[in-house]
Amino acid sequence: MSDAMPSLFVSHGNPMLALDNESTLEYRNWSARLPRPKALLIFSAHWEKTGLVFGEIVRHEKLIYDFYGFPDELYQLQYPAPGAEWLVDEVRRLVNEDIPQSRRGLDHGVWVPLLQMWPDADVPILQMSLPSDYSNQQLYELGRELAPLRQQRVMIAGAGTLSHNLRDGLSRRYAETPEWVLNFDQWITQTLSGDRKQLFDWENNAPDALRNHPTPEHFRPLLITVGAAGNEEVAEYPLSGFDMAVFSKRSVQFG
Repeated sequence: MSDAMPSLFVSHGNPMLALDNESTLEYRNWSARLPRPKALLIFSAHWEKTGLVFGEIVRHEKLIYDFYGFPDELYQLQYPAPGAEWLVDEVRRLVNEDIPQSRRGLDHGVWVPLLQMWPDADVPILQMSLPSDYSNQQLYELGRELAPLRQQRVMIAGAGTLSHNLRDGLSRRYAETPEWVLNFDQWITQTLSGDRKQLFDWENNAPDALRNHPTPEHFRPLLITVGAAGNEEVAEYPLSGFDMAVFSKRSVQFG
């Protein structure tokens, strides 16, 4: 799939990323190396529904500020990217399902990193719900079904965080990244360069899986990304490192 758009997993970080100049440079450098997509089809850890639902398809005039206790400046940010209405019928055809539409705006798992990657808000975006009733393998298969869109210059992306123990990270304030996070992060890179089907039961196969993800929603978008890539494409890691010691910033790119 050398002519296809890349498939991405974006570790979206905490909302303050939107105001962080150092992180801005990391994400901006990544996007500068990416081909320009006709549209971005994205799934976020912050929008789980039973089954698939489309978000806003016309224009993203309203953002969702799904966090609290942050500086007022953060709640004033806008990201008026165009929608990708034309993509709706293509997705329905590929998954063979009459997926319903909503007017839901972009949540911070989407707009925070995209504000850094494409600051002009000129890439059309279609967000879809992360189906909570799908198994890990079904999410992978969803990515496989959507993979032909990459040949139509559609970039398929999942937005989450590769390790996400929010309570532990905020309460313990680790001085350095603990071994249980490092081991999990390393397991991901080993698995993506080996038997990716281990991801179908990552909760049992990965070391300290449930400590890194007490709830699975921040990991599950990766499964769609991997499915859209298949088993042949090499995984690259345009971003790595850790935020607040326990939140892996590792992002993944195929293609």
